Amino acid sequence: MPPSPSTRPHGSEPPIRDRGDACPGALRLHSAADGHLARVRLPAGDLTVRQAEALADAADRLGDGHLSLTSRGNAELRGLPDDCGGRLAALLRDAGLLPSERHERIRNILASPLAGLDRHTPSDVRLWARELDGLLCTSESATALSGRFLFVLDDGRGDVAALGGDVSLVAEPAGTEAPADHGDRSGTGQPARPGGSALLRIGDDPAALRIAGPDAPRAALTAAEAFLSAAEASGSGAWRVRELPAGHGLTARAVAERLRGAGVECVLVAGATDVVGAADVAAAARVAGAGTEAAPGTKAVAEAPAANEASTPTPYADSSAPGIIEGGDGAHALSVLAPLGRLSVAQWRLLVAVAAADGDGVLRLTPWRGIVIPGLSADAAAARLRELAAAGLITEPDSPWHRIGACTGRPGCAKSLTDVRADATAAVTAGSPVPAPVSVSVSDPDTCPDPVHLPGKPERGPGTEPEPGPKPNPEPGPGPKPEPGLEPGLEPGPDNSAPLHHLPVYWSGCERRCGHPHGAWVDVLATADGYQVSVVRPKSPPAPAAPPGAPCPTS
Repeated sequence: MPPSPSTRPHGSEPPIRDRGDACPGALRLHSAADGHLARVRLPAGDLTVRQAEALADAADRLGDGHLSLTSRGNAELRGLPDDCGGRLAALLRDAGLLPSERHERIRNILASPLAGLDRHTPSDVRLWARELDGLLCTSESATALSGRFLFVLDDGRGDVAALGGDVSLVAEPAGTEAPADHGDRSGTGQPARPGGSALLRIGDDPAALRIAGPDAPRAALTAAEAFLSAAEASGSGAWRVRELPAGHGLTARAVAERLRGAGVECVLVAGATDVVGAADVAAAARVAGAGTEAAPGTKAVAEAPAANEASTPTPYADSSAPGIIEGGDGAHALSVLAPLGRLSVAQWRLLVAVAAADGDGVLRLTPWRGIVIPGLSADAAAARLRELAAAGLITEPDSPWHRIGACTGRPGCAKSLTDVRADATAAVTAGSPVPAPVSVSVSDPDTCPDPVHLPGKPERGPGTEPEPGPKPNPEPGPGPKPEPGLEPGLEPGPDNSAPLHHLPVYWSGCERRCGHPHGAWVDVLATADGYQVSVVRPKSPPAPAAPPGAPCPTS
């Protein structure tokens, strides 16, 4: 699973990188305990049927017969032999999955998976993703980007805007005025056509740059190039925007200078404070009192009309939930999730067959380790959803497997203390994915629970055998639902301002917590003495493993 952006403790210094990142790719394989691992970048999670079939062939012929879905909408192959590099590259190249071998690890583009599919969103961000990928693959300077550097493209619903992008684009509602003098305008101050406008955000800077939609891909690449210049000037070897040291941080105002030099008009949207996602910047830019000023060398324009500021929020579909999505043109899309982010080749081929026979011939992977298949009729969508449920995929929001995740764990990862996937499967099957008691205020940064142990105690280290005895449901997937009701401590109330039963639960075999969710989540961490459970809140790092009897850290 992909390493998530690290959450530094407050006040800590950014790391000094004296080497390039070690993120695996399709050509640079990673040696794991269960063989080699390949990570195939899929910009915006897009796959044609032919490309999806090639991945299935690779997993079947070369790998362990499974495909893993990552939190960036990419695909991973595990269990690869030592001598498979050339054969794997040939399979991917023939399917069009390696448009530029020099750029294959930097094609990290995450986009709203339902853009253009439900009733209320444009498809522009998916078009931006394709154009941005093309620009990346022809940019000489972009080859210096880290394999962890992330572009995020949000269609305005806010589903991916808070997922830790280094450079984020957020589509704005129709009617928002874009900067003047864009090439596609009929006159100064007229809205852009086509493509509307977008907000460009850099790392965690609460300010944003409003740009014309047609300029969005070029602006994103220019911002990434500005990061490379800042990283070089800092001497820190930073891989990501948040790693730039004090005095060398990259801001929206600094990027505005680069955009002006590249001929891209922009407007600095200031006054948006205490936000966690680029979508919040977009909302702040539309409320009364949010200030705008022209970035140096650019021309200021008026804010969006007051009618937009007072408009009712758009009822977007939940892109993280499984089920059927109704489109405005009568077409439907299927959204399903992979239990614990892993699919057998048989499950994958069934998804490909649905897309080929009843859909538009494409699949979209999501950052929630799911798959969206667009273009089905209402009747076909209902029938196919039942078929996918019978095959073991998550198809309903109330499934006990929804929002449950886990790292690779043993035996695939030598650093893991236990087989977390088997333990998570046993816990979900038993109806208790989060052990009781968990009674923590998500909004209180000084509250931290005591360690709680779950059934399936981890062994003390790699190289020892797990506890004897059968594990229930060795293949995770939908099974008997637990009895109605919430786990103790999960009920909403004064001690739980955000009900914990709505939070993702993530099982980790070691303190690296590879692939963990963003935002708030329930952290189930394997330690030498059992599982420790805590709640991770936005802007707060996960708690380190606490030894028995030791206080749980609050910093």
